[in-house]
Amino acid sequence: MPQYRRLPAATAPIFFTLCLSERGSTLLLDGLDLLREAVRHVKGYRPFHIHAFVVLPDHLHAVLGFPPEDPNYSQRWGSIKARFSRDARRAGLVPPWPVADAEAQRGLFRKGEAGLWQKRFWEHQCRDEADLQRHIRYCWANPVKHGLVARPVDWDASSIHRDTRAGLVAPEWSDTLMEGDYGEAA
Repeated sequence: MPQYRRLPAATAPIFFTLCLSERGSTLLLDGLDLLREAVRHVKGYRPFHIHAFVVLPDHLHAVLGFPPEDPNYSQRWGSIKARFSRDARRAGLVPPWPVADAEAQRGLFRKGEAGLWQKRFWEHQCRDEADLQRHIRYCWANPVKHGLVARPVDWDASSIHRDTRAGLVAPEWSDTLMEGDYGEAA
């Protein structure tokens, strides 16, 4: 059995990749407002800074920063996943629990996964400012990499729009040749 090692308390921003269990699903886009609300809700009681965030049909990438006094990102992601899963079921975006599997499904729901998400996520602690910027750009460029749009600003579910409004990136920015390991299948 693989041994997963979590990073120690992080003071540097961390890049994440989270995937749905069913690759090829469109659930994250179908429930984008629910996901945004789940992030807002958790951020309200467990603050964190969003450096970059992009949501694709079946996975998401984020670069987040955490306060030194509360760096527990696993609990934050668990809460976001649980709230989104609950609200997606309530909204009818995913079927209700199968009767035959109800006990097993309730157990997953208590853990906050509800069977919608892969259990683990990819994380990378940014080593320096250049590494941080590389991961932010990867988030912006990811919809282009997957062939969903021609330009990063054409993808609505991305923090590039916030950063364009703030003057941090030009609307015509495009850098889609990103090399490296970002925790997703190529």
